[in-house]
Amino acid sequence: MPYLYTSDAYSPSEIARRVEQVGVLKAKARVVKTAMLGILAGGFIGLGALFYTFIMADSSLSPATAAMLGGVFFGSGYIIAILAGSEVFTSNNLLAMALAARKITCFQLMRNWGIVLIANFIGAMCLILLFMLSGLMSSMDGAVGEAAYRMGAAKAECTFIEMFARAVLGNQFVCIAVWISLGGRSVTDKVIGMLFPLTALGALSLEHVVASLYYLPRSLLIEWFYPQYVCPDLPVLTLAMIGEHLLAVTLGNIIGGSLMVALFYHIIYRRHPEDPDDDHPWDNEDADA
Repeated sequence: MPYLYTSDAYSPSEIARRVEQVGVLKAKARVVKTAMLGILAGGFIGLGALFYTFIMADSSLSPATAAMLGGVFFGSGYIIAILAGSEVFTSNNLLAMALAARKITCFQLMRNWGIVLIANFIGAMCLILLFMLSGLMSSMDGAVGEAAYRMGAAKAECTFIEMFARAVLGNQFVCIAVWISLGGRSVTDKVIGMLFPLTALGALSLEHVVASLYYLPRSLLIEWFYPQYVCPDLPVLTLAMIGEHLLAVTLGNIIGGSLMVALFYHIIYRRHPEDPDDDHPWDNEDADA
C-alpha cells in the first residue's frame, strides 16, 4: 500500500501532471498578475547576470574557474526567480505541455508568452538602469564596466545559426531544471535539483533570451553613454544586431523548451484509457524490484 506521507521526490509521471496543472494556472492567470511577476523575473535573472559579470571581471581567475563560478552565480538568479514564483519566458515554454494535452488554447499560450516576454524586458531594463546609476561599473578599476560591455557585445560575433543552436541547448537546461524542481518536495530539493543544469547553462555560455534582454541592452547603453568601457576589438552594437540576436535566441529557446522537453515528456507520459493507474512499475512503491 503506498505511503500517505512521503519525503520522496515526485515520480516523472507525477511531475508531468504537475507541469500540466501549473501550465493551466499560468495560462489562465490575470494579465496584471502575470505582467508583475514577469517584471520581477526579469530583475531576478538580471541579478544572476550581474553576479556573473563580477566573476568574469576578475582577471586573476583561470577561464575554467571563472566559467564554473560564473555559472553558479548566474544560475542563482534563475533559482530565485523560480522559488519566488515569478514568470520567466523560457521556463514558461513548458506551457506547451498543457497545450498538447488540450487543457489550454493556443491563444492562451501565446498571450502568456507575449506578456511575460515584454514584462521580463521591463524588469531587465530596470536593473540595467540601477546598475548604471550605482557606479558599480567603476569597480575593480573599471574592469566591471569593461566586462559588462564585453559580455553583451561578444554575442554579436556569433552567426544566426550559432545563436539559435546555443539557445536550443540553453533552454533544454532551463526547462530540465524547472522540471526537476517540480519533483522536489522542499526548498532544498528544488535548489539542489536546479543547481547543476543552471550552472551548466552559465558555464557553457549558452543562450537564454531573458538574460540576453539584460546583456545586450546593457552593452548598447554603455556604448552610448560610457564609451570609456567600450572594447575596440569587438564589433559596434546596433539595434539591428540586437534584434537578430533576440530573434534567433527566442526561436531556439522555444524549440529547446517547448518541443524537445515539453512535447517529448507529453508523448511519454500522456494518459490513455487503457493505462493502469501507475504509468510505470517504478512509479509504484509496491512494485517488485
